Amino acid sequence: MIDHLLTPFHYEYMVKAMLVSAIIGGVCACLSCFVTLKGWSLMGDALSHAIVPGVSIAYLAGLPFALGAFVSGICAAMCMSFVKNKTRIREDAVIGIVFTTFFAAGVLMISLFPSNINLKSIVFGNILGIANADIVQMLAISAVTMGVIALKWKDLLLFSFDPNHARAIGLNVKILQVMLLTLLAATAVAALQAVGACLVVAMLVTPGATAYLLTDRFGRMMIIAMVMGTITSFIGAYASYFLNGSTGGCIVVLQTSLFLIALFLAPKHGVIASRLKSRASISAFIRDAEPTSIPTGAISQ
Repeated sequence: MIDHLLTPFHYEYMVKAMLVSAIIGGVCACLSCFVTLKGWSLMGDALSHAIVPGVSIAYLAGLPFALGAFVSGICAAMCMSFVKNKTRIREDAVIGIVFTTFFAAGVLMISLFPSNINLKSIVFGNILGIANADIVQMLAISAVTMGVIALKWKDLLLFSFDPNHARAIGLNVKILQVMLLTLLAATAVAALQAVGACLVVAMLVTPGATAYLLTDRFGRMMIIAMVMGTITSFIGAYASYFLNGSTGGCIVVLQTSLFLIALFLAPKHGVIASRLKSRASISAFIRDAEPTSIPTGAISQ
């Protein structure tokens, strides 16, 4: 039985997949805390889809896929920021328009210029076939991202939570916005190989949303999210061997399962805890509203 459970560790490609998934899962989880506070859930979806035309252009130009994907993601982020600042359109509509346009442009380019680019691998990922060069690239992106967060997490936290206050105390909000968008774009590129464009958004949102339900302190929120992202990514890649299914799908299903558990069972912000508090408040209100009994003798007097 034990030998059967250890079978995935006998294959180099599975060991690579589990370790790389764990690393990128932890980095995505760390960024997901800022995304959750900022309310940029759709931004991760937008950037993950907007990198598709960059991959196509990079192939046609003979450039590294990661470079094209990163530039495309940054261009999409800048387009969203420009349209949002220059029009009265709501931010969610702007994000939807830009990312669908970029994604459609990428699909169109791949169809017009046939190549060996596999659209399925871009959309759903191919962590089991990741090359050593891609692993090095992913590790470099992860290291730079975590380094920037370690140096600027307080400024990014204040920008995500209250940009007006950040501006009032002298922080350059525009630079912080560009910094966070750049980190999101780079991480989306790194996670592309692991889970694909469709599921990157889940890794950039779900761990932070789950941790948000479990604590009110940002430091603890980051630790919970990173532990959850790392472990679920490792176990998801491990389980995909036995299920013979999508690695990205296994990872995201595990993360979503933990979110649902936290949603109902979180000690302070869970559904059950909220209902118990509501019932306790109603009972206390009814008890306080009841008239106090007056002795009969006092009335007659």
